[in-house]
Amino acid sequence: MSLVLTATDAGVTTLTLDSPANRNALSRALITELLAALGAAAATPETRVVVLSHTGPVFCSGADLKETAATRPGERLPVELMADLLAAIWEFPKPVVARIAGPARAGGLGLIGAADLAVCTRAATFAFTEVRLGVIPAVISATVLPRLAPRAAAELYLTGDVFDGDRAAAIGLVTAAVPEEDLDTAVAAYCASLIRGGPLALAGTKQLLRRTRSESIRTELAELSDRSAGYFTSAEGREGVSARQAKRDPNWVPSP
Repeated sequence: MSLVLTATDAGVTTLTLDSPANRNALSRALITELLAALGAAAATPETRVVVLSHTGPVFCSGADLKETAATRPGERLPVELMADLLAAIWEFPKPVVARIAGPARAGGLGLIGAADLAVCTRAATFAFTEVRLGVIPAVISATVLPRLAPRAAAELYLTGDVFDGDRAAAIGLVTAAVPEEDLDTAVAAYCASLIRGGPLALAGTKQLLRRTRSESIRTELAELSDRSAGYFTSAEGREGVSARQAKRDPNWVPSP
């Protein structure tokens, strides 16, 4: 069964994460399918805008921890493959709008940061949960940190605390937070504005918006991917992932 659904209407191609059983976690299969769907959308002239959406109550829970725990030596971790996905969204030649109707965690926030525009419900929740797993939000930093206010980034990266849609909008993670009943209307309004732009002009404008980087995003992501993999394969990272799967506190949390 496909993990990414594709539908095109009036110039807007919606790519829907459809793996609700694992909260749309970024598994190897889902990443591979989403990369293929993005490639097809980029090559289709009729596609003027891409909307990244989801089925189920969760937008994306981040890298697939079950696959992470089962990764064999020499095999690429899901978080490493995620670097390719974030680069593809960041470099995508057409506008990308993220539609967030539910929680996003860790790598899911990387997808949101990579999108050009992002609209969430006010009730949606977000968290950089990496430190609570004994790892760091390395890969997603390439797309998230350019969006966030520095003080908010420090607070939320270091605490791993949950925050809501209004806070996400206030700190720059998303473009707008709206009531649940207004989400699709808001996304449609942005898409209607975007398709009025010339395709070449939109692609060129996206390049302008990215021009301040001192190095290519792929170079940055390659370095961050290596750094992230080091934490995931460390004793602390393995304990954090194992604890999350077992629904217990990791061994570094003091006993009551």
